[in-house]
Amino acid sequence: MADQARGVLRRAVQRRKIAPAALLAVGHQGGEALVPVVIGVVIDQAVSAHSVTRLLWWLGALAVLFAVLSTCYRFAARIAERAAEMSAHELRLDVTRRVVGPEGSARLPGELVNVATSDAQRVGALNVALPFGIAGLAGLIVSAVALLRMSIPLGLLVLLGTPPLLWLAHLIGKPLERRSEVEQDRAAQASGLAADLVSGLRVIKGIGAEAAAVARYRRTSQASLGATLRAARAEAGHDGAILALTGAFIAVVALVGAGLAVDGRITVGELVAAVGLAQFLITPFQIFGWVNGQLAQGRASAARIAEVLTEPSANSTQPSTVDIVDGELLGIATTEADELLAGLVHRPDVLVAPHDADLFTGTVAENIGGDVERAMAAAAVDVPADEQLAEGGKSLSGGQRQRVALARALAADAPVLVLHEPTTAVDPVTEARIAAGIAEHRRGRSTILITTSPALLSVTDRVRFADVAGTHAELLRDNDSYRETVLS
Repeated sequence: MADQARGVLRRAVQRRKIAPAALLAVGHQGGEALVPVVIGVVIDQAVSAHSVTRLLWWLGALAVLFAVLSTCYRFAARIAERAAEMSAHELRLDVTRRVVGPEGSARLPGELVNVATSDAQRVGALNVALPFGIAGLAGLIVSAVALLRMSIPLGLLVLLGTPPLLWLAHLIGKPLERRSEVEQDRAAQASGLAADLVSGLRVIKGIGAEAAAVARYRRTSQASLGATLRAARAEAGHDGAILALTGAFIAVVALVGAGLAVDGRITVGELVAAVGLAQFLITPFQIFGWVNGQLAQGRASAARIAEVLTEPSANSTQPSTVDIVDGELLGIATTEADELLAGLVHRPDVLVAPHDADLFTGTVAENIGGDVERAMAAAAVDVPADEQLAEGGKSLSGGQRQRVALARALAADAPVLVLHEPTTAVDPVTEARIAAGIAEHRRGRSTILITTSPALLSVTDRVRFADVAGTHAELLRDNDSYRETVLS
């Protein structure tokens, strides 16, 4: 899984976009590092020499430097943020394509939403972290070169002290990475459970399981909260440790510089520049700490995205190909339709209409579309076409909702239409009318009826049952298992 996570990270880094961002960010950090150097030159060449002309010249140079570094930062941040959003968007598309593709996913919807949003955002944020991490390194190098020109001991102190500091920062970031992964995992579980409970709220109320559902969500939510708090403590400890390390290092640089100034080995302006550079070094080290934290969280989120992209297919046991003749009304008698539907739903030119399809707010006609009157007649819809529906069609009875959904499927005029138990909520008389209506409406086009209803199967041209096929009448006469399945 580590290799897959690294693959996600490599794909997420938009090299062509972050290269100019890194270049501009380097200009910003390099300019920031030069500010105390220029101030030191101003003191030595203008203030100490009492030269107004030189003072004005160097102040002008300082103003230009500030203008350049400000412009560099503005455009670097803009490019990097755009790259981060584009990267996160592409990752969301990758996750979405994987989930809605033929392989599917066995994870809860809320968990997948968390992966496609929060985790994708964290991985995409690396496109901001990397350019500014490079810029922080550039600022450090400029500072080291400037310090070497002033004093070799000062320069060597920065150059030799930085690698161990970076290595310690990496070690400090490991607990944050682990806890960030757990935090995201627990948050995804809570989101997934919440979405699952909301979608099944009516069923939960119907069986009186509200208390059990609330207790289950409370336990999951508390686990998520605990993981979030632990991750927050790890992040605070990480940031505090990085700040303490960098503060101690900068204090050593300032003390060495002060000692050199006392011995007369550097000028007053160079001392001011050295102290300014020591203070400036806080910035690149803060950047390193921030980048390290972003990398830790990004790696954890990349691992979670990789798990979704590489998990085994949720539809690994695909059914055999449905052999349907053009224009045929084929019945498939089965009580186990899930795998069959999964195999059909992703095929081109096939519209799969489940028996529990949702309706949306609007009129009945707006829910159906197409040739409304003909579709309503075929589906025996007894609701006025201009009637306004409540959210999810809750203003209708179960049978009315099912018939409106069937009419919508018929009105789509798909080349191949798959209907799964479209009459489970209607009475026998209405079911017989609907069966005749479906046969008439779909005449000349391929239709698959997945059902055990005798009324529907009786209007089909051919019925498949397990490994046998024939007309409904033939199977009733010759196959005991078929007779038991459809007449029980």
